[in-house]
Amino acid sequence: MVIYNQTLSIANTSINAGVVLHLAIIEVQGNRPRVHRLTIRSAARYALAAAGLASVMGCGNAYRPVVTAINPVGPAGQPQKFAVAVSSSPDPKSKGLVTLVDFSGDTVLITANVGVGPYYLALDSTGTTGYTLNSDTTVTSFDISTSLQTKDVLQTTLLAGAAPASVFVQGFNTYITEPGRNAIAQLTGSPIALQQELPVAPNAVYVTGVVGASRAYAISQGTPGSNGQVAAIETTSNTISTTLTVGRGPVYGVMTADGKRAFILNQTDGTVSVINAQTNQLDTLPSGSTNPIPVGFAPVWADLVPTRSELVVANAGNIKNPGTLSIINIPLCSVVSLPANPTCSSTNPVDAVGFGQVLATVPVGHNPVMVSVLQDGTRAYVANYDDSTVSVVNLTTNTVTAIIPVVGRPIYIAATQGTPTGKVYVVSADTIAPNKNSVMTVIRTDTDTVQTTINLQGTGVSVRVTAP
Repeated sequence: MVIYNQTLSIANTSINAGVVLHLAIIEVQGNRPRVHRLTIRSAARYALAAAGLASVMGCGNAYRPVVTAINPVGPAGQPQKFAVAVSSSPDPKSKGLVTLVDFSGDTVLITANVGVGPYYLALDSTGTTGYTLNSDTTVTSFDISTSLQTKDVLQTTLLAGAAPASVFVQGFNTYITEPGRNAIAQLTGSPIALQQELPVAPNAVYVTGVVGASRAYAISQGTPGSNGQVAAIETTSNTISTTLTVGRGPVYGVMTADGKRAFILNQTDGTVSVINAQTNQLDTLPSGSTNPIPVGFAPVWADLVPTRSELVVANAGNIKNPGTLSIINIPLCSVVSLPANPTCSSTNPVDAVGFGQVLATVPVGHNPVMVSVLQDGTRAYVANYDDSTVSVVNLTTNTVTAIIPVVGRPIYIAATQGTPTGKVYVVSADTIAPNKNSVMTVIRTDTDTVQTTINLQGTGVSVRVTAP
């Protein structure tokens, strides 16, 4: 097994429920080297030995020592980074495929079969295990390793009627939304096995959280026309502690890496609800901001910009209005502000001035489905489904600096840092002639241009990277 060092935001975990729902609407309308060397003492010994041999053998037989070069040992092996892509077979009864692509060389390292008709991919926080949801109501799990074979892929069958929508891995627990059973399945072990079902409001679509947080939040859309509900899952006891009311049509959520705030995207209302995860209540925003926060039309995806204390939200727009990217200010008060703000507690920091304010609304392409941010906070990459493009948004100037054409209509995007360049992986759902397969487009972040495309042997479903 290959071990990685990484931090995943889940939101970094999801096709996520928001994208699944959104695409359904569309269908309708990657020790310093050790050098062997002679010590001064050893060098002296070699010199004396050579002089001795020369005196024994005589002047006419000059000794010529043979020096054999010792090649220096290279640097210690570095953790590998992979792009993990999943594709489904054109035959709905056939198994899908997971493809591991090397970050450094853009080469396909391994492929293996997963479940029948996979439609969702998630990774655990360490980037060492992958999970797929499959159309036959199974969950497959697998080690992310260059030695992966189909026989190593484990399968778990969920209860009848579960209709699983998303997977979230939190430590030893795996949580799966089951809208068909109005529940969240809690599973553990290897292969993962069902421990219990936590009852939640109807139409559960997503679970958001981060590793180490005391609670995660299960998002349910509720009955048609009603407000959504968010259930707090206590990750130690695996119980529901409270249920909060959010906006209509929630589809996705993210939690800050410190576990202090969670943001819920309400697609129908065009808003973002903020939860104070420490008080386990809806957040009370400072003067000048409202909760929920109004954003663009039909928000479907979000990502955090940790270096800037910002949240970026991709809004799908509609036929009349192109998509937009809302950039929201989300700073908490810090230790340096304690003297001026005695209410700023390190265990429960309050929102800083300006928290919740929309800093910019940036026009992007038509029908954006996802956004992924470079962890250095420089740029956001927005996948535009209708345009077959990726919009590059500079997060310093809040402007679009490039529009990159990709092959097919993008449905999933994942960005990762790197030296000398990071990369952005874009999976498209379209099959293309002559191979009738979809492709994954690889974009260089130093030039914001397409570096290569990789055949996925089927219809693209999702892509994730093992390190941010």
